[in-house]
Amino acid sequence: MTDLKFSTLPLASELLDNIDSLGYEKMTPIQAQSLPSILEGKDLIAQAMTGSGKTAAFGLGILAGLDLQKSDVQALILCPTRELADQVSKAIRQLARMMPNIKLLTLCGGALYKPQVKSLSYGAHIVVGTPGRINKHLRKENLDLANLSILVLDEADRMLEMGFQEELDAVFDAAPKSRQTLLFSATYPKRIESISQKIMNDPLMIQLEQKHDSSSIKQSFYKVKDEDQRLHALFLLLLEHKPESAVVFCATKLEAQELRDDLIDEGFQAMALHGDLEQRDRDETLVRFANKSIAILVATDVAARGLDIDSIDAVFNYHVSRDFEVHVHRVGRTGRAGKSGIACSLYSSKESHKMSLLEKYLDIEITNDKLPNEDVLDQKRWQAPMSTLKIKSGKKQKLRPGNILGALTGEGGLTGEQVGKIHIFDHHAFVSVNREKVRLALKKLEEEKWKGRTLQAFLLRD
Repeated sequence: MTDLKFSTLPLASELLDNIDSLGYEKMTPIQAQSLPSILEGKDLIAQAMTGSGKTAAFGLGILAGLDLQKSDVQALILCPTRELADQVSKAIRQLARMMPNIKLLTLCGGALYKPQVKSLSYGAHIVVGTPGRINKHLRKENLDLANLSILVLDEADRMLEMGFQEELDAVFDAAPKSRQTLLFSATYPKRIESISQKIMNDPLMIQLEQKHDSSSIKQSFYKVKDEDQRLHALFLLLLEHKPESAVVFCATKLEAQELRDDLIDEGFQAMALHGDLEQRDRDETLVRFANKSIAILVATDVAARGLDIDSIDAVFNYHVSRDFEVHVHRVGRTGRAGKSGIACSLYSSKESHKMSLLEKYLDIEITNDKLPNEDVLDQKRWQAPMSTLKIKSGKKQKLRPGNILGALTGEGGLTGEQVGKIHIFDHHAFVSVNREKVRLALKKLEEEKWKGRTLQAFLLRD
């Protein structure tokens, strides 16, 4: 945090009052360095990680410049994944709580197309979306960017990594040349620099020196002889630490899927997150990991981008990343929100040169830690504390979190502490409940009437 308060900015009273009501007193470094220039209409390149406060920075800049008398799309925010787009939309809606009549649309692949077309026909001030779906609406002439005043590229490096260069170019061509452009990126590769030179006008460059605070993270490194021992080492480390939530990072989609299968064969609870998953399966995987009903998530870097979960106990690098900034981002996913975390990295003799370079990059001495004793293999495999129920109703049926919570905690039901996170999608919802209370939870949902009918639900099996 800085000592600068939001009240020093030229923002409308309703925005300042809302910021105050949300408990935001002082600006983060990225907000303090970027907001004055954003509010002046200048182009900006900011190298900033997730959790730095960047969404509030560009969100406030957008809200301050809207003309609510017009129903044209005035701001477009591009995100690499649906999960990040949803997070950004939610954050901006929260910032705009005291500004009536603002219309924001989220347009992402994996969601139904026709309802998006209908929503666009009614007009919108702000559009948040993924490059592929935004381009489809541009091609079909559902989306008009003629009056766009601000374009935001959030996590631009990942959009390029995921192969969205062509889609990004199409958006640049469709948007007015006189617009304001804000580019946020965790890293700053040459391709980002090349894009900025083509699409931006004398941008301000901000590079935050402050990286994720790793003081609460214990990093350990383990040398393995071959791939069989690599897998065995992972089993040992998981049983030694028994993390309630852990991410195992893999290099490829195939490796992620195979490793997930190996973990399940060994009795662990695990799910895979990679680019070949259908959106429905991806949503379900992320929900179950976030709500503590699956302990281990095996993921590729691109798939895990935008994973907004603060309470990850441990990170395991099954292979050390070739990109050392990616290594830092991986490790930085644990030890957040004042909690301690562990990061375990496995490497072979073939990777010794890479480890020497990583040692210099991190400015630490990497020593070969000793793997846990083989005795841990005899221990019982632990289970995540929660289970997930899927309900066959959602937003389109006007189902709200309060309806689910009320049904579960009615007379003779669960306590509030036994109900975890609730996620509601268009046509279905997920609720996590204490693993020992699943039968009672299903019984309560079956008994309680909602709009004259029961809430149909079933358990998602491990």
